Amino acid sequence: MGTNGSAVTKDMTIAEVLRQNPNTAQVLMRHGMHCLGCSTAAGETIAQAAVVHGIDLDTLVKELNEA
Repeated sequence: MGTNGSAVTKDMTIAEVLRQNPNTAQVLMRHGMHCLGCSTAAGETIAQAAVVHGIDLDTLVKELNEA
């Protein structure tokens, strides 16, 4: 669960996840998402990013919540 007590969901944008818990950057980077500050991160959801990067969505959400 995120540092503010809110769980990361597949519908959150990358930027929202990073604001909620900066530690999630390590998880995203490990999965090949290196453009965390770019404009795409502001509008792309975790679900969309998982598809684009070929990552299992459930695994990604689980890891983000454990960060």
